[in-house]
Amino acid sequence: MLQIENLHASVEDKDILKGIDLQIGAGEVHAIMGPNGSGKSTLASVIAGNEDYEMTEGNLLLEGEDISELDPEERAHHGVFLSFQYPVEIPGVSVTNFVKTAINETRKAQGMEEMPAAEMLKKIREKAALLEIDRKFLSRSLNEGFSGGEKKRNEIFQMAMLEPKLAILDETDSGLDIDALRIVANGVNKLRSENNAVLVITHYQRLLDYIVPDKVHVLMDGKIVKTGDKDLALKLEEKGYDWIKEEVKTA
Repeated sequence: MLQIENLHASVEDKDILKGIDLQIGAGEVHAIMGPNGSGKSTLASVIAGNEDYEMTEGNLLLEGEDISELDPEERAHHGVFLSFQYPVEIPGVSVTNFVKTAINETRKAQGMEEMPAAEMLKKIREKAALLEIDRKFLSRSLNEGFSGGEKKRNEIFQMAMLEPKLAILDETDSGLDIDALRIVANGVNKLRSENNAVLVITHYQRLLDYIVPDKVHVLMDGKIVKTGDKDLALKLEEKGYDWIKEEVKTA
């Protein structure tokens, strides 16, 4: 689904990513962990096409297609979804209208007609029920006055409606209590299929208790220095990152 080869990226002429190699297959969930400043959110931003970051070297392929020259909107139309760490508020635009517009813009970019109103309404009801979202929630202005958990649940609803090929969850567990964390994770697990892939970026192992990854990658100083299964996340929770730093020094 996603193939990254020797990815280098910088911001304001400062090198952040220094040769990332990563492959995520369809149906897989991969987690990226690492200390602050290691480049985790930069990686998410580069994949999504954030223009503040410059990709200076390497290849970025989605289903075999080079997306490195596409702008963020075009990447979204190709099936890339990024869940923000701090979602923005948009007063006056309801959750439902925002999602309708996003879906129809993607359909337009793909040469399709707008989704019929009855079909859209049916899909909204199905996804809201799947994620246990109250209908009143959908009429509220996007993220305005939302709690942290409501903002994250809203993003998972957007993900459910847009059905992306690649979903990137950038520290989506930030600031969530246990109940909100379970709701968000449950939504991600319900949406997981053989037609999509998920990249979870997190500081904490606790999220991976609920969204069990196929692989865990440790990012340090702009490079992936270790890869393992979910047990690696448990070890990081117990021992921190110093033991990996020592491994890297002696390698």
